[in-house]
Parts: sequence; C-alpha cells; structure tokens
Amino acid sequence: MPARHRFEIALLVVSVTVTALAYLTAIALLLLGRLDYWVVLLLLAPAVVFLARGQMYASQRVNGVKMTPTQFPDGYRMLVEAAARFGMREVPDGYVVLGNGRINAFASGHGFRRYVVVYSDLFEIGGHARNPDALAFIVGHEVGHIAAGHASYWRQLGMFASNYVPGLGSSLSRAQEYTADNHGLCNRPDGAVGAIGVLGAGKYLMNLVGFHEMADRAVTERGFFPWLVNLLAGHPVLTWRAHALRDRSRHGRLFFRP
Repeated sequence: MPARHRFEIALLVVSVTVTALAYLTAIALLLLGRLDYWVVLLLLAPAVVFLARGQMYASQRVNGVKMTPTQFPDGYRMLVEAAARFGMREVPDGYVVLGNGRINAFASGHGFRRYVVVYSDLFEIGGHARNPDALAFIVGHEVGHIAAGHASYWRQLGMFASNYVPGLGSSLSRAQEYTADNHGLCNRPDGAVGAIGVLGAGKYLMNLVGFHEMADRAVTERGFFPWLVNLLAGHPVLTWRAHALRDRSRHGRLFFRP
C-alpha cells in the first residue's frame, strides 16, 4: 500500500483527544447550567456530522452524473482500477458535477457508501486531447482518501473540534493530502506533473506549467507569510506539494519548507 504520511496518525490522535476533551467540557458545562452556542454545537456534533454527510451524498445522487460503464466509461474505469490497486472490496461511486469554472474534486461517504466527486471543469482534462494521466492521478488521489480511511464518519467526528483550533485541523488535513498524493502517485505516476499543472493554472494552461520550476520554488519562496499561508491551509501549498511529488525519498513537509 502507498505510504501514509508519518505525522498523520500522531496528528489524528491529538485531534481526537482535543475533540473528546471539548465534548466532555461541553457536558460538564451543560450540567452546570451553561447552554451557550459552543456547548450546543459540541453536543450536537454527532448529529451535525451525520446529517451533513447524508445531505452531501444525496445531493450527488440527485444532481450528479454518475460514472458507469456506459456513461463516462473512462472515468469509471479509473475508479475500478484505483480501487483494485488499493485492495478495496468495493468500488466507490463516482459523480461528475457542474464545475462552473472551479477545478476541484473530493471524496466522502455516508453510512457504508463511499464516493468520489469530480467537478466537470477538472474532469475535462481526461479527454484524449489533454491529459488522461493527470485525471487518473487525481482519481487515484481521491480513492486514496477512501482507502486510507479519511472519509470515515468516525474520523470526521473525531476531527470536529480540532477544526476550530488554528493550525491543528489544517495540519492533519495536509498530512492526509500527502497520503492521498502517495496513492495518486501509486495509481498513475505519470499523472503527477499534469495534476500540479491543472491545479496551478487550470485546464487550458496546464501543459505550459513547468513542474520542476514549481518544485524548485518550494525552497526559494521564504518568509513568515508564505509559512503562515501553508500552516492555515487544508492542502499543502502547491510548490511544497510539487516538491514532495518529485522527491520521494522523504515525506512531504507540513510545517517548514524543504
């Protein structure tokens, strides 16, 4: 299996601990007669996460275009291949949704179902005139989130309070993104260059992006604010991400530039 980022589990343990302590504090405050916004939010967190996941999944089911052997068959085949490569028992559902210019994809789940959503503007790069390897990398990345357990209800509930702690939830999210990138690279190594290109410049200019130039800038872009942007981001900044994809001898950097 592709490597999990070395700090992912440690950050997950800290996040779950923070959430558990916050939940116990909310119960204690409730017993003391305190019933403010944060107490209610924490006590309702299990229901909030469950309902949000259910609504999101239902939205894809009724609005998205589902990948099947007869509808977007190339995308469906990428899902099947990625799931098989990662040893998954079930192939996740795949949906294409209207992007309106946005370049995005994500993985989530509800109940026992897991699914991948690819925005149409990103899915278009899979056409033979562009870069199907890049799309296969991205599909592998999203299926990797599922294979690594990132789409689990219990994991998302355990991360609930940490998302309100500056730097904690975002750092765990970046570690998970590096783990998913390892899956994408395992699924289609030739697609990493194109994936960075489309995320950096979009579907029309992706092939003009210099992958190595992006990776080199991870070392040269210095200062407090570039560091802060990365610290608060749920995804590694693109220059650091490119550097990690190019240099497989070490794990992607979470806090300090290469």
